[in-house]
Amino acid sequence: MSNIVIKVENLSKQYRLGEVGTGSMRDDFKRFRYRMMGKDDPFLTIGEENNRNTQSQSDYVWALKDINFEVNQGDVVGVIGSNGAGKSTLLKILSRTTGPTTGSVKMKGRIASLLEVGTGFHAELSGRENIYLNGAIMGLRKHEVKAKLDEIIAFAGVERYIDTPVKRYSSGMYVRLAFAVAAHLEPDIMIVDEVLAVGDAEFQKKALGKMKDVSESDGRTVLFVSHNLLAVKSLCTSGILLHNGIIESFGKINQIIEKYTAANNKFSSFSIIKKEANSFTVHSITTSNNGIDGCFNIENKLEITIEVSSNKNHNSININLFFKTKEGTLIFATCSNTEEFEQGKATYTCIVPAKTLNDNVYIIDLMIVDNGENVILNIKDVLTIQGIEGKRIGSWLGKFPGLIRPQYFEWNKL
Repeated sequence: MSNIVIKVENLSKQYRLGEVGTGSMRDDFKRFRYRMMGKDDPFLTIGEENNRNTQSQSDYVWALKDINFEVNQGDVVGVIGSNGAGKSTLLKILSRTTGPTTGSVKMKGRIASLLEVGTGFHAELSGRENIYLNGAIMGLRKHEVKAKLDEIIAFAGVERYIDTPVKRYSSGMYVRLAFAVAAHLEPDIMIVDEVLAVGDAEFQKKALGKMKDVSESDGRTVLFVSHNLLAVKSLCTSGILLHNGIIESFGKINQIIEKYTAANNKFSSFSIIKKEANSFTVHSITTSNNGIDGCFNIENKLEITIEVSSNKNHNSININLFFKTKEGTLIFATCSNTEEFEQGKATYTCIVPAKTLNDNVYIIDLMIVDNGENVILNIKDVLTIQGIEGKRIGSWLGKFPGLIRPQYFEWNKL
């Protein structure tokens, strides 16, 4: 029990829908009257689950409902789920920037949170002054912050602007400095939301490395929210899967990611898109299959057919396809020849050679480009397909590893 640093019991958070202030004074007075009479909150028995895709029938919604979990010291926990699942609300409660409606949160140690651009900094103060301010908020003495100052500035990479008011920083500079402060002032618990996505790729890599380092070397606890599942998988040891404000699963990060991707990847060999932009329309995209929707035999060629149309002529058009993993990592891209497009309808066919892909799940993006640089249409996650084998071909692992599986290699025994 002694190494448990976060304990969440029966945690729920209720919000009132609609315009802020509309009817809230009446509800607040009713809550106050019930409390004075020693009765339960009258609004705790109402409210709907946090499903953003349905029309509400109630004035209240449960952003979080009956959340229970424990986190040990040194754990790195990834919190994943769809937009609106309650991830940010949970982290705000753990960061104590908002309170729960019911339940309790017990945390041991100093907390550093990085929830959104602008959190914890005073816009009129310089970067240097904000470092000292944040240190004071975390309970550090001035000499303790000063000992870390040069390291923080170097990590953030904002030496030139450290004495400039942070209101003049770009969002990337802001996040760099905020993360450097949170990571280097030795918090016992570090809470990081999707805000790192604002930084460039180099900084994201450095930030992930730092979080891993403070966990493994210093025994710090990290809670990390991100839609980049590859980053979550590489950093975290365990995970929490949230759906509509409730915990669907809590356990090993690999199992949590598998459950999340399985629930969100709907295999389909045919998609009616009807997307229009800049005079162009994409009508549909179709893949060959084996009678199972969204599945294809990796031993056969894979044909992808795209139907498009335009109400005017174009000098040069090409169709681009991007193949990604479930985690969003780009595997490869391919494009049609750049050629003139005459007004009307046209069909493009892309053929992926047999024995190129593996028995994995692939997500496809579609992009149409004019004159080699002007993006006319960019459609994300247009298809999700599953590669399967007609017959099992053994390897030393029983299954060939890797994201792709090209077999056009020449082997010789001399």
